Amino acid sequence: MNLKITTPLTKEIARSLKAGDIVSLTGVVYAARDAAHKRMIEALAEGKDLPFDITDAVIYYLGPSPAREGQVIGSAGPTTAGRMDKYTPALLAKGLRGMIGKGRRSDAVVESMKETGAVYFAAVGGAGALLSKHITKSEVLAYEDLGTEAIRRLYVEDFPVIVVIDSEGKDLYDRKRNTL
Repeated sequence: MNLKITTPLTKEIARSLKAGDIVSLTGVVYAARDAAHKRMIEALAEGKDLPFDITDAVIYYLGPSPAREGQVIGSAGPTTAGRMDKYTPALLAKGLRGMIGKGRRSDAVVESMKETGAVYFAAVGGAGALLSKHITKSEVLAYEDLGTEAIRRLYVEDFPVIVVIDSEGKDLYDRKRNTL
């Protein structure tokens, strides 16, 4: 099914998505990778607020290349999501609703997704230059010292993704979880 969704990604919308759905996302998406995730978890452990409201947010596992003149952002292909798995359950518990990346997720992440009503989208790896054309705004929001791993607020228009793990745990990457 081809769906158009505007962020924020509510629990109701996330729960309506099924593994295999093709989605065009429009709205605010946050870019963050390993180092930013580590800092967010450290902030939570210290009782501090996160640098953005994570409730119903979508995080794109992305470390973009520098923008060329006249561009909003450089190549914007997905990072392997498994690198964020040790941080993800805590962020899901705080209200994170969607993640964009590539590759498999751990059993712990899938169980947390089922508990919290979250989804995992895949963006096509190797297509970063094409994906960047769907990003119309980009601003560093936090952890600027991390360079490409800083948290960015992106505005995306018709950003193409596929639901690869839905909120019921159906998983296009994993036959033992896939009951489609």
